[in-house]
Amino acid sequence: MVRSTGTPLAPGSLNELPEPTWRLLLGRGLPTFAVDAVLPVLVFYGLWRAAGLGPAVVVTSIVGGAVVLWQVRHGYDVALAGVTCVFLVIQAVIALVAHSATVYLAQPVVLSALWGVAYLGSVVIGRPLIGAFARAWYPFPPEFRASAIYRREFGMQSVVWGVYCLARAGLRLWALLSSGVGGFVVVSVITGTPILVALVVWGLWHARRTFSAAAVQS
Repeated sequence: MVRSTGTPLAPGSLNELPEPTWRLLLGRGLPTFAVDAVLPVLVFYGLWRAAGLGPAVVVTSIVGGAVVLWQVRHGYDVALAGVTCVFLVIQAVIALVAHSATVYLAQPVVLSALWGVAYLGSVVIGRPLIGAFARAWYPFPPEFRASAIYRREFGMQSVVWGVYCLARAGLRLWALLSSGVGGFVVVSVITGTPILVALVVWGLWHARRTFSAAAVQS
């Protein structure tokens, strides 16, 4: 993606930006991804077993809010962060009113399904969500984010993530209703970190390949 010295710069290209090595990409995005994907569920389950529903909901909500603020500082879209914070508050209030761990855990399942719909819908309107999240992994300039190749690449990835979110939501809801909180945590871990890491690595690899090929051709 980085041209040799003396090569003319094409508008909207990725020239004069850091070389997108695996070390750079994973160093910028993986800590945030790992914290966001794993920490809240484990914190809730541990506190729920040790101290009960109320403390678990309150502390997990605080942890979730701290994660969102950290994400904003690392390039996460502010509007999406605001939506996430609103959901955290609604999720906590509903769970405390219902006094039910099942209700608390069922809400992220619904949110996951909604994210799946949002991923697919974002492709339809030409503003793929994965493209918005990609800035946390690499500092794409505004002109490149507006390019056709950027929308096409992350549109395809948004479809993949949309299908995954819908499928995972269905499995987690089934586990929660049939096996309770313990089964939900197990299914969340199995369908979460291993598959999420695989999707992230694949997405990084595919985007690097696509954008590098486009830079060579331009």
